[in-house]
Amino acid sequence: MSIFDAIGGTPVVSATVAVLYDRVTADPLLAPWFDGIDLRKLKAHQREFLTVALGGADEFNGRTIAQAHDGLAITGVAFDALLEHLREIIEDLGVEPEGVAVILDRVGSLRSDVIGDTDTGTGTAPRE
Repeated sequence: MSIFDAIGGTPVVSATVAVLYDRVTADPLLAPWFDGIDLRKLKAHQREFLTVALGGADEFNGRTIAQAHDGLAITGVAFDALLEHLREIIEDLGVEPEGVAVILDRVGSLRSDVIGDTDTGTGTAPRE
């Protein structure tokens, strides 16, 4: 059984993504990265990505993680904040501790693709 199935499949992934974007767009540290973003489209991509990453499907049709985050100047502080929101959400949704650990490990392993080499350590979104 995949972690996707073990945590409850599509309903849990969908709920996780919905709550995650509610939280990150309300978080003063993270919200600036989402200004002007089509959240409906982003949520759909995130649901598809998490489904594949957790073993619920075989193929992801989106850009690579590095391509999707290239030029966004996401910091390690911001990445960690998003990961903490994710942890809280999946725990609140009743995912067992082993499942939480697997999910955070898989998402956390993408850190270098998300932040690249642009991490200034400031934790703030770039301003135009």
